[in-house]
Amino acid sequence: MTPAEWLSLAAVCLLGALSPGPSLAVVMGNTLRQGTAAGIATALSHGLMVGGYALATALGLAALIAGSPGVYNLLALAGAAYLLWLGASALRAGDGATAEGSTTAARPGPSAGLGGACRDGLAIALFNPKIAVFFLALFSQFVTPGAPWPVVLGLAATAMIVDAGWYALVATVLSRSGAARWLRRHQRWLDRLTGVVLVGLALTTVVGVAGG
Repeated sequence: MTPAEWLSLAAVCLLGALSPGPSLAVVMGNTLRQGTAAGIATALSHGLMVGGYALATALGLAALIAGSPGVYNLLALAGAAYLLWLGASALRAGDGATAEGSTTAARPGPSAGLGGACRDGLAIALFNPKIAVFFLALFSQFVTPGAPWPVVLGLAATAMIVDAGWYALVATVLSRSGAARWLRRHQRWLDRLTGVVLVGLALTTVVGVAGG
């Protein structure tokens, strides 16, 4: 693979990471609720699973997911269930805010602690079969049958680093910006908005699977 081809791959991976969706909502929510470390933990674990999907694509597992409606729908529904749980937990967290107007940044959220943050990042990526389809389409442009393992691992590592790097940057910038302080003062409403968004995404996925 030439440097130009590698840069093209990295750029496409970055564009995929930049797309707004549940992953961004979860990274931002964990960052605001629990701090920079939790946001970065979510980002790194999400990137690790994205790298796993990229490697699975090279091994042919992504083609199995994309070509099997049953497997695809099962993953999609599992993801919807996890989003629904996260959304309901966020709504409960918002309803439990104190009437005195204190912030809820130190209050346990849907997944308190670094372990919970890592679980969120892994699960949001794992239960998103669209990632498999994305890499299946992307890697077909860069990976030829019988490609040497160093090339395959390099491509998977690129996808992992780009994804984790972007979300870690989001967590770092958000936690250090003035907007973060404003958002924490309005954590109650942020939790409710996050809950509504995640529940809406979950229901949209269920409707899509049912209609497909």
